[in-house]
Amino acid sequence: MGLEQDEQQALAPIDGAAMLARVEGWCAINSGTRNLPGLARQAQALADAFAALPGAVTLVDPAPVRMIDAAGREVAQAHGQHLLVRVRPDAARRVLLTGHMDTVYPADHPFQFARWLDADTLNAPGAADMKGGLAVMLEALLALEATPAAPRLGYDVLINADEETGSLASAALIAQLASGRVAALTYEPATAPDGTLAHARGGSGNYSVVATGRSAHAGRNPQDGRNAVLALADLALQLKWLAGPELSVNPAKIEGGSANNVVPDHAVLRFNIRPQTTGAAERFAVDFARIVAGVAAEHEVQLHPHGGITRPPKPVDARAQRLFDLVQRAGADLGQHFGWRPSGGVCDGNNIAAAGVPVVDTMGVRGGAIHSPDEYMIVPSLAERAGLSALVLHRLASGELP
Repeated sequence: MGLEQDEQQALAPIDGAAMLARVEGWCAINSGTRNLPGLARQAQALADAFAALPGAVTLVDPAPVRMIDAAGREVAQAHGQHLLVRVRPDAARRVLLTGHMDTVYPADHPFQFARWLDADTLNAPGAADMKGGLAVMLEALLALEATPAAPRLGYDVLINADEETGSLASAALIAQLASGRVAALTYEPATAPDGTLAHARGGSGNYSVVATGRSAHAGRNPQDGRNAVLALADLALQLKWLAGPELSVNPAKIEGGSANNVVPDHAVLRFNIRPQTTGAAERFAVDFARIVAGVAAEHEVQLHPHGGITRPPKPVDARAQRLFDLVQRAGADLGQHFGWRPSGGVCDGNNIAAAGVPVVDTMGVRGGAIHSPDEYMIVPSLAERAGLSALVLHRLASGELP
């Protein structure tokens, strides 16, 4: 392994058993995005753990978020507080590390407990996505702080409480913290159990369209009604026809209607798009406006769109590729050999890249089956990936990335 003596010093403090204990404790806290009491407990547990770093630990209130409810009304959506740690904010070289404390498992979900699948594999809610990643991040930073290189690198840690629902309550904070950073690391799990990193990512947008028609009796005078459900069904079909190699469209839900003998005068369509490029996102915006206008005229209803792109597409430019190469070289020097591949998923790495900062966003543990009751973490990857991050951070502190 091609490690300098001070780099070997950076790896010495890594404690896999301590990391596992943290993960097991954190996974025992339900922190589904909508479980605000659970998120508060998780945030405090993380604040206690990250207080071991030599910086200010604060809990930041979420930005206001509004959503469209089933009645078509715009209402406030509550979120948990975000954890922010700032270490050496005046340093000339600064990086951003991000993660999330929320999971996709609500408080009433049956998947609440951990179990061992074998001696190396832990099945637990959030173990891979991404409480294991948070343990990796913390351990790597603690290892960095034990080296003479630490004073040369400043960093901010942001652990948000709403990543699983699009980071709407933290997107502005992410953009603010990313500004001017040399690089960023995000601790989503590897895309495969072999440690493969996500490379380029497509984008994502969530939309709601509220339709207002006119009710009527379905038998006596249906011609006087204007069917909101039918209008949105037509809209969903037309949107689906926009899909192609650079854009997927997923009409996910239509809410509305009442009794079978009433022409429905209200409905809400919810759908998601996944543009692979900025150009595809821009073309969709034009096509969407055209289709909405056409359906509204055809069905004589009012259509009110809400939402938009929440995760811009994340291409990998030359600066970002240099960071990928740095991470891969560090892995090879540790005997870890992995590549990368494009991903259809999105995360806070999309937002960081949109701020013009190179980012590798799958620095977390090896595991799989995320977002399901089969989610698992490969336990030896805790120490393995902590070592990788510690070495990458040490090399960033030493100026390896221009």
